Amino acid sequence: MRWIVFAFCLTCLLTDARAQDRSAVEGQFQIWLQETVWPRAKAKGVSRLTMQRAFEGVTLNWKLPDLVPPGSIAKTPQQQKQAEFGAPGRYFNANSIQGATAVGRQMARRHANFLAQVEAETGVPGRIILAIWGRESGYGQVAIRHDAFQVLGTKGFMSTRSAYFTEELIAALQIAQAGHAPPGRLKSSWAGALGQPQFMPSNVLTYAVDGNRDGRLDVWRSAEDTIASIGNFLSAYGWVAGRDWGFEVSVPAHVSCALEGPDQGRPIQDWVDMGVTRVSGKPFPKHELQGEGYLMMPAGRYGPAFIVTPNFYVLKDYNKSDLYALFVGHIGDRIQFGVQDFNTGWHNIGTLYRSDIAAMQKSLESRGHDVGGVDGLPGYKTRRSIGRWQEGKGQPPTCFPKQGMKAALTQ
Repeated sequence: MRWIVFAFCLTCLLTDARAQDRSAVEGQFQIWLQETVWPRAKAKGVSRLTMQRAFEGVTLNWKLPDLVPPGSIAKTPQQQKQAEFGAPGRYFNANSIQGATAVGRQMARRHANFLAQVEAETGVPGRIILAIWGRESGYGQVAIRHDAFQVLGTKGFMSTRSAYFTEELIAALQIAQAGHAPPGRLKSSWAGALGQPQFMPSNVLTYAVDGNRDGRLDVWRSAEDTIASIGNFLSAYGWVAGRDWGFEVSVPAHVSCALEGPDQGRPIQDWVDMGVTRVSGKPFPKHELQGEGYLMMPAGRYGPAFIVTPNFYVLKDYNKSDLYALFVGHIGDRIQFGVQDFNTGWHNIGTLYRSDIAAMQKSLESRGHDVGGVDGLPGYKTRRSIGRWQEGKGQPPTCFPKQGMKAALTQ
């Protein structure tokens, strides 16, 4: 009985200590707001009243990912925090695809004239704008629940990217000062993204467009402003009018998956000469053949393969994930052309912790491979490094991390 009482008391003491620690950090947060954020916001034209209203009642959100409280050390997270970086096949679940396609077709009919106008002005196809709109906010139907100033304040004060989020916090205060957002608390995603396009605040200030000409940059309530803003963003990042985003292809065994990446591009005609063909059986459009194309295999040999164009990497400027860009291109094609699922299915490749992939990356780096950084995320540099390592061992390259590979790499 005495041991139970002792354990209970110890738990109480630890809980009380954590509460005191957090209370101290909350105090540091308030000092940071006044001594660091306020002077910078004031210099950008933000009033004291706007600052006070933004942070009235705001405390740190300790549930956000990638936090580094004062005095602690950042660690590589064990589990995936975003779907973009999980097993590739899970990103393309039937419900998400069918929902985005069905509603996207409705929106294509409803906004046909305005989409055509934006496409004429920016060169960005309406189907691509619709697919991004659908993915980001369900065409404006998904509830956005987080307090933007709590999220950005927390991540600006104590996250692995504090400088970046502090800049975004200042931008959010500028948005509030200008009165662009609806009245009330400014809402965001858990990462601080705003409105139907899910722009970070600095992107709202830079790329938001008054599509309906009502004098406001209202990407929260206006479909026209949302459509025009997405088109403006992609155009500003270099969307090439007249080119597609990419094509699903069949890659013969003699063409290595280690040829993947935007730094290994070649004219699409060269890929054709190597034996790469479209899975549809159709030839590549003639106007694409002399344009540069890039091999993209998001699951290595365990899923569909693509020849993508520079426009694919413009989509990645919207969201850094290969899978996000692929989802957007695919949904856009389904909306306009009625294409079905990818010809090649996604294999069950199992689940790895990010720490497992990070260990593989570290080992590959020690062997001289450029994996793009030890971050636990299997990007194209990690995928092709795995393929090159496999080729060096005389194995057929598969270019994707799997269970069992960690032991072979780290032994």
